[in-house]
Amino acid sequence: MLSYILRRILGAIPVLLGISIVAFIIIQIPPGDYGNVYEQQLVQRTGMSVEDARQMVNQFRQRYGLDKSLPVQYLIWIRDMVTKGDFGYSFVYKADVSTLIAERLPRTLMLALTAHLISSVVGILLGIFVAPRQYSIADNTGAFLAFTFTSVPRFSLALFIMYTLVFTFGQQHVSSLFSPEYVMAAWSIPKFLDLVKHVWPMILIAGLGGVALNMRYMRANLLDVLNAQYVQTARSKGLKESTVIMKHAVPNALHPIIMYQGMILPYMIQGEMEVAIVMSIPTLGPLFRDSLVNQDVYVSGSLLMIYGILLVIGNLLADIGLSILDPRIRYH
Repeated sequence: MLSYILRRILGAIPVLLGISIVAFIIIQIPPGDYGNVYEQQLVQRTGMSVEDARQMVNQFRQRYGLDKSLPVQYLIWIRDMVTKGDFGYSFVYKADVSTLIAERLPRTLMLALTAHLISSVVGILLGIFVAPRQYSIADNTGAFLAFTFTSVPRFSLALFIMYTLVFTFGQQHVSSLFSPEYVMAAWSIPKFLDLVKHVWPMILIAGLGGVALNMRYMRANLLDVLNAQYVQTARSKGLKESTVIMKHAVPNALHPIIMYQGMILPYMIQGEMEVAIVMSIPTLGPLFRDSLVNQDVYVSGSLLMIYGILLVIGNLLADIGLSILDPRIRYH
């Protein structure tokens, strides 16, 4: 088991290297850099002449290494990231990128992982429920709801829920994780309940699509297994249908869906980003959006790396879970 995990970790290293190269290339595609944005700000906000502003921008580029070639900038960025844990400097927020990420990453993971866990459990259970009832009212209703929840944009759903909470139920502070009186308060049961009060719409919006995807995926896998010969043999022995499904069919139907969990985690993070941007929640989503708009290259590049690392970790955990469920996987 340990050798299997080590092989998977070693195999992830070149993947992460490739992700870093692609991320750096992507953030360099737009013409110019933050220096161009900084020059416009100096001219428009301070009334500085274009020549003076350009001179200050040239000094700015020299200070932060933006005047160097792209391969050199990439190597410096990767070197500092690996050796110092330094992700660079945010020109917009005037702070270290690592500080910004450390502040917002726990909130992002809390929302994304909670939505991921709930959507996986609920979706798999619904898939187990509707699969033996193929083409029934429950199955057709589930198919319709799954199609709806995977088709409706999450930002539209977020706007609808925000409108309903504010104008129908009179809830205040929908664009924050806590009420004002609990923001700086120590953790307690009332503060936790206040967090739940504010966070459930975000988890619901981010997780609805995941519930639908997990349900359809589990349904399809379980239908394939239910038609297998060993399942028919179990039925012919007189076993209860619930025993046949839960003991013989479901464990084998879980193999593909466990692998699928590594790919659906980025889907949950994407949903969290959309919800956070619409509802102005201080997570990585709005930070990523602002960094792309302002060409804050070290922030956007580092966040792409973070999302890539989460994708690799999700697939690694899925591989480990699958190897526990089916030990034969460890020898491949």
